[in-house]
Amino acid sequence: MDEEYDVIVLGTGLKECILSGLLSVDGLKVLHMDRNDYYGGDSTSLNLNQLWKRFRGEDKPPAHLGASRDYNVDMVPKFMMANGTLVRTLIHTDVTKYLSFKAVDGSYVFSKGKIHKVPATDMEALKSPLMGLFEKRRARNFFIYVQDYDEADPKTHQGLDLTTMTTRELIAKYGLSDDTVDFIGHALALHRDDRYLNDPAIDTVKRMKLYAESLARFQGGSPYIYPLYGLGELPQGFARLSAVYGGTYMLNKPDCKVEFDMEGKVCGVTSEGETAKCKKVVCDPSYLPNKVRKIGRVARAIAIMSHPIGSTNESHSVQIILPQKQLGRKSDMYVFCCSYTHNVAPKGKFIAFVSTEAETDNPESELKPGIDLLGPVDELFFDTYDRYEPVNEPSLDNCFVSTSYDATTHFETTVTDVLNMYTMITGKTVDLSVDLSAASAAEEY
Repeated sequence: MDEEYDVIVLGTGLKECILSGLLSVDGLKVLHMDRNDYYGGDSTSLNLNQLWKRFRGEDKPPAHLGASRDYNVDMVPKFMMANGTLVRTLIHTDVTKYLSFKAVDGSYVFSKGKIHKVPATDMEALKSPLMGLFEKRRARNFFIYVQDYDEADPKTHQGLDLTTMTTRELIAKYGLSDDTVDFIGHALALHRDDRYLNDPAIDTVKRMKLYAESLARFQGGSPYIYPLYGLGELPQGFARLSAVYGGTYMLNKPDCKVEFDMEGKVCGVTSEGETAKCKKVVCDPSYLPNKVRKIGRVARAIAIMSHPIGSTNESHSVQIILPQKQLGRKSDMYVFCCSYTHNVAPKGKFIAFVSTEAETDNPESELKPGIDLLGPVDELFFDTYDRYEPVNEPSLDNCFVSTSYDATTHFETTVTDVLNMYTMITGKTVDLSVDLSAASAAEEY
């Protein structure tokens, strides 16, 4: 422990593990510690006995649910966009070799009380029951504009400057209705609320293009992929990567105390009476509670079921987004479902999550619109957790704290945080121009 390190990483949540992997590959000397005796921190994966102990206070689940070891229930379940930043990061670091992916069956949106497949191309827009005949034509024209748009080729811009034009102005040009804007903004571009309407349209257009390109990648029913055996494999994959490049891992290290010098800069971490010196610390909010502030709460329900969600074409893995407006809320609600086909539950069993940013103190009634979509459930657990973000100035104290996981059921926001932190720590950006075919394992299943 008495050595000196470039960076000490505290907590083995997914964000911290990705960072320790990236920094180790860069040649930095990294020590990675966790107070728990397991990987994953808040984003860990539980078997049935662990799930039972956490939510029911006992570790004897009923026998009809099957073997405990057949369950891998992710505590922060999120799908990955097939061409998105997380997959690019996995390929950039070669962590793909530790994981097998499988495509996710369906991507749906809740509109006017019903579940609909999210149309992502001009042809799908024409077939979608989400819109009437005239609206379909307008939406098709908008989709064609987005598909053809190339930032580097002004001919495709049709005289519009999307870096100054707002999304609201672009949508008004195509005359799209509020309900159409709702599914485009929330289920395709994956915005979490409606603030994006006043932002430059280029961001939304890029997000729509990412969705469509990811969807085309595996020719499946969704743009998402998910690792077999769940996300618990991810932190461990990055931990292996870090170890290959000389990183040191220590689990079960209680009371990790961050030490500061006279100037308020971090100078080491003490655990069990020993201090490891370092220049920088990377951690989740729980390790430096005086350098973060609470920014919200996530409410969620976890269900074990014996059937797929209705109206999803028997999808064994699916995301359903319930846009805020459809529910009269300030933020979206998300349904995530995965099953034995991704090896996260025994044969015939499905795991579903309903999550949202809490707006009341009653998560059970708040989550009802999402839970109602699930149909009959074998078991239902409720959970809330606080969300934190850093308030410190890293250039002054050399502490780099990640933001808590949000309610979304996809990874785009999580990885944006990681890559921003990487740039703050190193002054560099990760090169994500990679050969995406390196993550094509999903097609084998």
